[in-house]
Formats: sequence, C-alpha cells, structure tokens
Amino acid sequence: MFVLDSHCDTPSQILRLRDLSIDNEYSHIDFPKLKRGGVDGAFFALYLPASLATEEAYAYSQRLLDAVRSTIKHNPSAVRLTVNEQEAKNNQAEGVFSMFLGLENGSPVGKSMDRLHEFYDAGVRYMTLCHSRDNQICDSCASASGKWGGLSPFGKEVIAEMNRIGMLVDVSHISDAAFYDVIRCSQRPVVATHSCCRALSDHPRNMTDDMIRALASEGGVIQINFYPLFLDVNFRNTLSASGIMDYGEAVEEAFIKDPADPSKRAAWNEVQQALTELQRPSFKLIADHIDHVVSLVGIDHVGLGSDYDGIEVTPDGMEDISMMPRIFDELRSRGYSESDLSKIASENFFRIL
Repeated sequence: MFVLDSHCDTPSQILRLRDLSIDNEYSHIDFPKLKRGGVDGAFFALYLPASLATEEAYAYSQRLLDAVRSTIKHNPSAVRLTVNEQEAKNNQAEGVFSMFLGLENGSPVGKSMDRLHEFYDAGVRYMTLCHSRDNQICDSCASASGKWGGLSPFGKEVIAEMNRIGMLVDVSHISDAAFYDVIRCSQRPVVATHSCCRALSDHPRNMTDDMIRALASEGGVIQINFYPLFLDVNFRNTLSASGIMDYGEAVEEAFIKDPADPSKRAAWNEVQQALTELQRPSFKLIADHIDHVVSLVGIDHVGLGSDYDGIEVTPDGMEDISMMPRIFDELRSRGYSESDLSKIASENFFRIL
C-alpha cells in the first residue's frame, strides 16, 4: 500500500527555518515523522496568501520553490521531487519519500498561460484555483458576494489549459458556484485536495452531498481534511472560548516575520502547546467523513489530504503525520478491506493524477 497525503503546507514551514531532516518537537511533518507514519508521499503545497497581489504572489512562489529545491538537494537519500505514480512507486521501493508539488492559490499565474506552464515545468501537478479571497480565476468560498458569480471568463480558459497540459484542478477553497462551473467546464476529473463533508460539519469550506455526487459522477475525488473545525463545526465554540487565537495570530505573524529569533519561536510554540491542550474532536471523525463519502458515492472517490502545517490545531490523536496509521486501523475496525484502504491511501488519487 502506498500512503499519500494530497495536501500539506510544509514549504511555508521550510521558509520558517524548519529542518525536515530532524524530528522537530512542534512540527506536523518532517522526514522522521513521515517514516514513522508510513507515509510514502505527499503534495507539498506552495501556499500563496490571498492578501498578496499577483506579482508579490509570484515572487513568493519562487521563494517557496527555492526552499523545497534546497531541501531536496540537501536530503538526496531521503526525498525526491516526483510527478507521477510510477516515479512514486519506484521511490517507495527504494525507501525514498516522494515530494509532489501543488500550487495553493492561482493568484501568481496572473493572466499568463506562460506562467501556468512554468509552474507545470517546475513539477506542480495541481493548482488550487483560489484561497480566501476572489482572484482573477474564480470566487472563493470565503467571499461574501463573489466577484464573478463562479469562474471568471479567464478562469474557464485556465481550466481548459490545465486539462490540456495534465494539471489537476483543485476545487478546495472555491465557492459553490465556481465548483459547479468547474464541473461543467472541465473535461477531466477534478479533485478537492483538502476538504470535508458539509452534511457532517456545516462550514462553507466543506462540500455538500450534491457537490460530492457531482464530483464523483465525473470521476473525481475528495481528500478529507484533518482540521478540527472542518471535521466538527462545533469546535468553533471551544476555540473561541479559549481566547487563544485572539493573541495567537499576532504571535504567529511575529514568528513568520523573524523565524530566526528564539524568543518569537518560543512564543509560537507556547501557542501551539495551548491549542493542543484544548478539548479537540477525535481523529475518528476523519473516518466518519470517509464513511459519509463512501455511503454517498462509493469507495472510489475519497482519500486523505491532511492540511498539516497549514492548520493551527489538529484532531485529538492525530497530532502529527507519524500517527497516520491510526486512521487505517480505525477504518479496519469499521470493516474496510485492505483493497478499500489501498484506494483511500492513494489509488483513487493516482487514478486521476
């Protein structure tokens, strides 16, 4: 079985001076944790904050690419840049981790197909069309009204070109209207690389049953996110009552600006520790969301996209990626076969990749 995580934000953490070759106390992902968790590959997302204008986002994307390339260069026996299933399976046989690349937010593309091709040539194999604001491609699920009412005219051209060159369209973060536009426009299956089920947790980042059916009807896959708020929207009350994020966001921002400052790193670690001490939803809710997808559309349309290193707090029992085997053990206890688990672990995603 090849275990693939379709979305983590580790490149951002590399910029914050994380050394992936060592076991970091407060990290969700590093090479020792990946090995203990039996995770064979993951998509490292080049996350572009929605606040960045096109050229700023493009410049930042190049910094992220440089960071992952440096990590690969300095850990040649541990990791390889990977772009397809065969390369991944070869790496697995040699005990090497497969680092795939995704682009989270199409903002750095601007209105240039040349830039889309540039990212593809750099190894990027999916693009999350937007993030927390509308952009030149489509509307965000976080937008109050929506600039385009779904996909923009340029966005429709982007979908066609992504289909042509073989880059997966990621519908996580986009508005419901944009999702249905993508389903109508795309000639190839699409993926939600890190989303959950709205029927179980009523959050706009999650997918409705109708959306999941539409995704599956075109051969697509939803990869279940580990963020407690997406797993159980009621966690919002716990998080709000704690008051941690009232000061935690400022602490994190200060750390991001100066990650070499030991005091700023220590302050952010204290915030992470405080979040861990909250009463958090169980990791078993991940299995609940998988169950829900399977009940709707069958076993062939679901997988795992943790969002590790992009979420500030994790489910209870899934504090980092070394604990990934717990999900498979939980699914076994619910009657899933080894064939089912292989599909969830990677086969469903690899089918559309």
